[in-house]
Amino acid sequence: MTVAASGEWQIPADIPAETQWHAARVPGTAARALTDAGLYDPENPDPLHDKDVWYRARITPRTTGRHTIVFEGLATIAEGWLDGEPILISDSMFAAQEVEVELSGDAELCLCFRALEPHLSRKGPRAKWRTQLAKSQGLRLIRTTLLGHMPGWCPEIHAVGPWRPVSMFSAQDTFAEIVEIRSDLLEDGTGKLDISLRLADDPRNVYLACAGQMAEFLRDETGQLRASLEIPDVEPWWPHTHGTSRLYDVVLVLGDELVHLMRTGFRRIEIDRGADGTEFALKINGERIFCRGAVWTNADLLSLPGDRESYRPWLELAREANMNMLRVGGTMVYETRDFFELCDELGILVWHDFQFANFDYPVKDPEFADKVSREAEAFLAATQGSPSFAVACGGSEILQQAAMMGLPPERWSGPLTNEILLEATTRQRPDVAYVENSPSGGAMPFSPNEGVTHYFGVSAYRAPIEDARRADVKFAAECLAFANVPEPVTVETRLPAGIGHSPEWKARVPRDRGVGWDFEDIRDHYVEYLYGEKPLDLRYGDPERYLDLGRAAVAEVMEAVFAEWRREGSRTAGGLIWNYQDLMPGLGWGVVDATGEPKSAWYALKRAFRPLQIALTNEGTNGLDVHLINDTAETRPVTVELACLRDGRIPVVSGSMEIDLGRHCAQKVAATQIIGAFFDTTYAFRFGPPAHDVTVARMSDRETGEELAHAFQFPLGRGKALHANDIAVTLETPSEGEAMLVLSCDCFAQSVHIRDDGFRPSDNWFHLAPGREKRIRLTRRHGIPADRQPSGEVAALGSSRRFTYSAG
Repeated sequence: MTVAASGEWQIPADIPAETQWHAARVPGTAARALTDAGLYDPENPDPLHDKDVWYRARITPRTTGRHTIVFEGLATIAEGWLDGEPILISDSMFAAQEVEVELSGDAELCLCFRALEPHLSRKGPRAKWRTQLAKSQGLRLIRTTLLGHMPGWCPEIHAVGPWRPVSMFSAQDTFAEIVEIRSDLLEDGTGKLDISLRLADDPRNVYLACAGQMAEFLRDETGQLRASLEIPDVEPWWPHTHGTSRLYDVVLVLGDELVHLMRTGFRRIEIDRGADGTEFALKINGERIFCRGAVWTNADLLSLPGDRESYRPWLELAREANMNMLRVGGTMVYETRDFFELCDELGILVWHDFQFANFDYPVKDPEFADKVSREAEAFLAATQGSPSFAVACGGSEILQQAAMMGLPPERWSGPLTNEILLEATTRQRPDVAYVENSPSGGAMPFSPNEGVTHYFGVSAYRAPIEDARRADVKFAAECLAFANVPEPVTVETRLPAGIGHSPEWKARVPRDRGVGWDFEDIRDHYVEYLYGEKPLDLRYGDPERYLDLGRAAVAEVMEAVFAEWRREGSRTAGGLIWNYQDLMPGLGWGVVDATGEPKSAWYALKRAFRPLQIALTNEGTNGLDVHLINDTAETRPVTVELACLRDGRIPVVSGSMEIDLGRHCAQKVAATQIIGAFFDTTYAFRFGPPAHDVTVARMSDRETGEELAHAFQFPLGRGKALHANDIAVTLETPSEGEAMLVLSCDCFAQSVHIRDDGFRPSDNWFHLAPGREKRIRLTRRHGIPADRQPSGEVAALGSSRRFTYSAG
């Protein structure tokens, strides 16, 4: 039962505890509770780590006698009392605590979360280096999240309180405890399932059932019950971009009673280092997978939730954007079983760092090392049987930090990543890949041409898009960081005035400590690089266009980079955007803003990550290459069409080709093969004035005619292909709750964007070629009344005109 079943948890409005108490959510944080009480402003947070925070609740057991209270997560230095008697001391946010108590009736449970600040100043073993990431070097000694402690990265909202569930049970409540579960896919296609468990009673004839197979549990020498199943020709679990994410029910059979234990999937994961040993790619079920997605931050920084309903909208958006991997970095928190189960269902691979980042941790201290080992074992045990868990990583930027401080290679790593975390993973999850640290590999840990890298050549280091190929990236566990501009509705309702220059605006822009630039400066650089316009002049004279060009530029960069990385011949096997969601309303790194609204980058990635994809790359005097990609499990008969347009309107040359595109493959075709003759598609030979300003490529299903993907290339640059145009807009409402925009244009329209505050479009910030209709599904946003109808406007980057639509 839940501890708070007989009454709400309470938190005082201020410290000391004699002051007025207020209701508090558990699981939850003090910041959340105080915000609910109107006593805390998350957009201008006050420190919480300099004070004690108290919680209390009345608990009522269903029976008298021995009970166990389970505290799944207490942030961070906590003490507990039951009816005034001390029962608990905890000094790790990531360690669960179980306390046995004797109960004869109602009791009062009190928790005090001690101020963390005094602990941050205590001395520990001397560190080999200091990091600029966090304010306090003392965080290396304490097991707590770095969220809230990284200026310039996220708001200083400190994690304090019972952030994970508190529950209570008696011996009578305990039925079965899963000790170990292993689900594997053997090379011959057999699924293998091994389970060991403990039962409160000692029944006979206990069976394990899964996928139509059954095996009896037998007791081993330790007293545990063990059963093993082999399932021939099992349907494997795939990431959703490459096949079906098949899950099977695991059932305990006790006579006529069936007890559902969990769902699992069968898959096999390997790391492919390539012929020369420098590569890093994941192979799932024997197939090399291009992993694409983003670095997950948190569903809600204020509450740090761990339940399905908090995760669901964010994870469904990730799947909709064709992401097949999310990485939880070492600066975040451990995500819960609910997170992994949803990723299992949605077919999203999880790369999860252990919660270590940038610091030199004191693992030579036996007590600290033991704490780390228990933390890792508990996290891994909670994920057992989850097929989505693909990579366990020893943390973030530890090796990089040491290398950048000038230390020799032998001092970059140590027992934390090479022994403790590796051994825990081997014991608990031998079916997942282990990576020592992110980044790692190469002459420097962060060298992009070997192993795992954090690639910011394009973006933070202002390299041209061509650097995405020149860097020879093997696997980017972080990449492409920009201050991504939210959609207009968020800017107008949640951001301060003073676009691009006011202190309040700039406070919402992420930055690295100790540098003279921020990530809005990076976005501005690419606006000028792509369009030849001066961001400073735009901020002065046309701030709305300034933001629109910023949205468009980021989208264009992301599509172009992934066109390079996914093409045939590329040795890049993955790219994860830094990062997935913003932690507060603003111009954060997230491709989804803190309200849950996708930004222009999300729409670009949705296109760039399509399982069936067409892309164009400029190969100079070698011409234009057309790249066709089929990640799916079936061969697809497709038609490829290509047209070079003058003035965005007149086809100068065109052609088409029919291709049977094989399963799980990438294929390259020269544009001249499709056209059937020589044409200077890239304007590399320059025999006279340019003949065209945009090339349009389409891939469609040969049998149905459905357009699967499209791509565009600009031989003279994007700024030379901005055309005034007329966009015809038709709104269709075929049935209740459905709406479809049908768009067409007389001339190429660049970065077409739709604004409808009540409905979210299925595509946005896209290019529209003349001569074809584009259909955009409109989905009612959460909280919009059922009687509200679609109404909005459509515009393109090259025109000041707005084209409106309305159901009325």
